Amino acid sequence: MDALRLVEAGRHALAQARGVQDVVAEAWQAQALVEAVGSHLAVHGRIGTQAAAFALSEAGSKACGSLHHPGTGVGRVRALGLTGVKDPPAVLRALRALLDEAGVALVGVACSVEDEPVYWQCIDAVDAADDSKDRLADLLRLLGDPGVPGEESAAEDGGSRSGAEAADGARPRVETGGARTRVDGVLG
Repeated sequence: MDALRLVEAGRHALAQARGVQDVVAEAWQAQALVEAVGSHLAVHGRIGTQAAAFALSEAGSKACGSLHHPGTGVGRVRALGLTGVKDPPAVLRALRALLDEAGVALVGVACSVEDEPVYWQCIDAVDAADDSKDRLADLLRLLGDPGVPGEESAAEDGGSRSGAEAADGARPRVETGGARTRVDGVLG
């Protein structure tokens, strides 16, 4: 199956995710797809982009490791169905949007969960999604994509957007103190 169809399937599944386990599982599926697309482009992509594609694959692999396999009951790994990447820039932009959505969902889970290990797993997954989005942006630039979504507005406000930022620009409030972090009132 083409990568763009797999991304759309992932976006649909994430939108349907209910509960902590479903959201974490879909974030894992998204990162597995990042890894698969990066690997495919590293082997079949344009000369000059292979190193960036490999870095993307590594970021996805690292993120999957930090999330741990979601376990039984999740179904098959959708990324295993990847057969091609017909339009790399479109696929990379769609993956970036999927990671944005997964990041927002993970922050929602982190803010609502009482279980500290799950909280930190979600926060680590948000960081991993940001790393993957950075690798996606690098690869898009190498492919000559005219603009990476979100970078114009990030430059305007002097900061950078993260996967934890909602579409309306709202960010969870993060306070740090000692070895603990609080996101919107949830102590971690």
